[in-house]
Amino acid sequence: MARNGPEGTGPMHVPFGHIVANQKWRGSQLVQGMQGKIKIVFEDGLTPVDFYVSSRSCIVYVTEADLVAGNGYRKRLVRVRNSSSLQGMVIVEKTRMSEQYFSAIQKFTVLDLGMVLLPVASQMEASCLIIQLVQEQTKEPSKNPFLSKKRTLIPELSLLRTVQQIPGVGKVKAPLLLQKFPSIQQLSNASVGELEPVVGQAVAQHIHAFFTQPR
Repeated sequence: MARNGPEGTGPMHVPFGHIVANQKWRGSQLVQGMQGKIKIVFEDGLTPVDFYVSSRSCIVYVTEADLVAGNGYRKRLVRVRNSSSLQGMVIVEKTRMSEQYFSAIQKFTVLDLGMVLLPVASQMEASCLIIQLVQEQTKEPSKNPFLSKKRTLIPELSLLRTVQQIPGVGKVKAPLLLQKFPSIQQLSNASVGELEPVVGQAVAQHIHAFFTQPR
């Protein structure tokens, strides 16, 4: 597989309907969940990328162990974010063990780096999500909801799931918020008074605190 750019952060040639996976994932539950559904090619030296969905779209996968271990994942995210040739999204294992660390990576990924973050409960759930992403890449660009003209991928699904993770929001209030505040930036800048008519006083205060508390 040809790859341009230094330190594994350049575009990768990905055959139509395939995914290119970092060699470290061979034999994992995540890859086993994708086998038979999409074609997988393994490559060495993809760090910091874990998976290439297309030639310029990649995934950085943060495991439960990565979260618990500390902030080591941040360097990988920054390297992908700083690559002018890659559109990166982040998949994070949000489990009972790692839940207390999730808020920190969510704020760092979404607010500080402006990247897409998708929480999953397990590697099997992640494999289903990645299969969906690969299948979406095979659609015509005009019909592909996962592609954006912006430098980063901001699929509606990931934005919705990100907002759902804010304390007090959930699946019901998230769509209402996004109708009024269609981006994370607008939502993070909204005052309690602006949020209140949409979600009520208590949740408005939760959202405002989420975005304004020191990180």
